Amino acid sequence: MSAGTPAVPGGPAAPEFGHGLVVGKFYPPHAGHHALIEAAAARCAAVTVVVAPSRRESIPLDLRLDWLREVHAGTPWVRFVGRYDDHPVDYADPTVWDLHCAVFREALGGRRVDAVFSSEAYGEELARRFDAVGVCVDPGRRSVPVSGTAVRADPAGHWDRLSAPVRAWFVRRVVVLGAESTGTTTMAAALAAHYGTRWVPEYGRELTERKLARLRERDPAATIFDVAWDRDDFAEVVREQQAAEDAAARSCGPLLFCDTDARATAVWEERYLGSTSARVRAAARRPALYLLTDHVGVPFDDDGLRDGEHLRPWMTARFRAQLAGCGVPVVELAGPHPRRLARAVAACDALLAAGWSLADPVAPAGPPADPAAADPAHLAS
Repeated sequence: MSAGTPAVPGGPAAPEFGHGLVVGKFYPPHAGHHALIEAAAARCAAVTVVVAPSRRESIPLDLRLDWLREVHAGTPWVRFVGRYDDHPVDYADPTVWDLHCAVFREALGGRRVDAVFSSEAYGEELARRFDAVGVCVDPGRRSVPVSGTAVRADPAGHWDRLSAPVRAWFVRRVVVLGAESTGTTTMAAALAAHYGTRWVPEYGRELTERKLARLRERDPAATIFDVAWDRDDFAEVVREQQAAEDAAARSCGPLLFCDTDARATAVWEERYLGSTSARVRAAARRPALYLLTDHVGVPFDDDGLRDGEHLRPWMTARFRAQLAGCGVPVVELAGPHPRRLARAVAACDALLAAGWSLADPVAPAGPPADPAAADPAHLAS
């Protein structure tokens, strides 16, 4: 072990190396990266992981650091440091190597490196430049067959190789909204079942049930028409709805279906209070797709929590107006349920087929010295 590298409680009992180094873009972090970091953590008293993307890439550096720190929170002797590295890539050019290594050395803050852990062919040269032992981990990617390039090309096809926070960032959120008793809940649940993923129920309904139950504790004859609403109620609906949505996004498939959102809540606030508050308007997000359920031809199911059959045409019109300028695609669903579901599935299939648009990382200027390093997303992308 190198001097100045104290053992960390919970670390390996008899570490082989004092200080290990892992360098990569982590664009995005995936199971192969995590296996590499775990291999270093198992053999070193301390590990520094330098996350070094270029600024042209689509995922912010701070997000990548947050994701990695969350996944590896159980190994406190592993620290994550981020530095942008916009230098060109040329494995055959010593000057370019010097530029990259200068970024890594600055990130290390002068700490000596005893071992460099890598799955790439450049790992040996990187280790040599740090006068360290090169440790190659799963170079053929047989244990964890995945790469950053593959994930960027098809996140959905490599979903099982992504951690919860990374999935939440990639997930496409589809919001189903509409007037009372127009089948939003039925549609959200049906779509989730079709795609084998999750859906987020409407928190406003839960809050309505609680309000009515509290009223009936004092007056058993109370009905939905006795329930009162204020600005704080609608702010709570938005806050809790988004919290439930964010939690579900961490454990769902590539699509997440949401029964309402802040834009829908704004219409409900307008209905009950005459206007929409700045708090609710400011909370609006941009999902990938809106599905608007039409009221025409849909019977009104009075389940004891609904009070606005006569307002359904007005609400449908308000939803259309709200969504018209939001910059998110809107698909209207009309007719019987099977027709609505087929139209919704076609829209969601198109959404998945469009894929994810991520900027390419800086590509090497020439062919790498070893064919195994041919991934253009260099540095453990």
